[in-house]
Amino acid sequence: MKLYILLIPIWVFITPLLSAPVDVTPQPPITDPVLPTEKGPIFQVPSDKDAPSPGVAELKVVHHQDLNKKILISLIVASTLLAGILLLSSCFWIYRLKMRKKSAEKGSQKAEPAKGLSWGPIMAKFPSLRSVGRKGLVAVIEYQSLVAATNNFQEQNALGEGRLGCVYKAQFNNDIQAAVKKFRGGEPDAEKEFENEVDLLSKFQHQNIISLLGYCIHADAQFLVYEMMQNGSLEFQLHGPPRGSALNWHLRMKIALDVARGLEYLHERCNPPVIHRDLKSSNVLLDSNFNAKLSDFGLAIAGWNLNKSNVKLSGTLGYVAPEYLLDGKLTDKSDVYAFGIILLELLMGRRPVEKLAGAQCQSIVTWAMPQLTDRSKLPNIVDPVIRNGMDLKHLYQVAAVAVLCVQPEPSYRPLITDVLHSFIPLVPIELGGSLRVVDSALSINA
Repeated sequence: MKLYILLIPIWVFITPLLSAPVDVTPQPPITDPVLPTEKGPIFQVPSDKDAPSPGVAELKVVHHQDLNKKILISLIVASTLLAGILLLSSCFWIYRLKMRKKSAEKGSQKAEPAKGLSWGPIMAKFPSLRSVGRKGLVAVIEYQSLVAATNNFQEQNALGEGRLGCVYKAQFNNDIQAAVKKFRGGEPDAEKEFENEVDLLSKFQHQNIISLLGYCIHADAQFLVYEMMQNGSLEFQLHGPPRGSALNWHLRMKIALDVARGLEYLHERCNPPVIHRDLKSSNVLLDSNFNAKLSDFGLAIAGWNLNKSNVKLSGTLGYVAPEYLLDGKLTDKSDVYAFGIILLELLMGRRPVEKLAGAQCQSIVTWAMPQLTDRSKLPNIVDPVIRNGMDLKHLYQVAAVAVLCVQPEPSYRPLITDVLHSFIPLVPIELGGSLRVVDSALSINA
């Protein structure tokens, strides 16, 4: 059909040629040997006096040269139009192909952010696990696999206990380890937090956010399977049996930088932004190289449209920002306040809230604030573990950041992006910062 359409212009121009007057050129007369030949044309245009009688055909001479020019012009015009149509058709199809390719690329780019983590390589390490379904982009793990990996959730495999459940060490085939969080049944908020954590962690992809390997629902129980963090929580390292002995000055600054990077990802790169709402040292986990990752997103909230009526007061005493505790106002600056408390823990090795004589308690902010702004007193309140291995200039800078983060007025607190940039120069290059240390061993042993 397309070929017929393209040939129409050719027939339009050729048809007049077929109906053109016939070239009638008289042949020269045969000379008579007796009669003399006459000069001049045989056919002459009759004058008015010699008008032909009606019914007699009138013959006109049409020269070959004029007719050939008309045919040539018609062929050129027809060929030009045909070439133009073919060119336009080619351009149209090329344009359509390009548009299809662009739309396909845009579609793949839009789908890419929604992928979250790629679970294929991770699940390939678990031959005994079988993906029996999908919730978001997280693999569903069979209950029997969890029972076998945790030795039926034996107490000796318990890593710790949280608000809504207990975390167990899991040993899968090929010596692959993971952490399994078992939610306690009957808790009214357990199911909501379970779904919230699966929904958020399936979308996150950041080196300072804990990786969720899968989940399981069995009867009334829910389970979450995380990557294994060999060095436990920051709370354990600072306030447990180690008492901070494994964390030198540079490692503490690296942990602070990692936490700031995780928060910056939640506040600035997620769409919509995410408020952790329960940031604390027990939710900062450390891997075998002391890389810090944020965990426990059950209370996290996406978006800034928050008020006292639609947000239930939640969090941990000592980390909750004053405006949230008193007025129910929750913003990204609430996470910045909690970060400031963690920073004070790293500097002083003290808990956020410590008991005094009787039933009284004292917060780390109340105790430290008068001394944080006094350079003569500041070195004396620093954790003895790091006191001899720190740079006083860097100590003053970190103390200044901590003071800003724990300001009672949220507008006086910095954005987490500003906090992040202030820590990069304090961390050695080997640990992810930009500080050049003369003796590289100092970054590990200082």
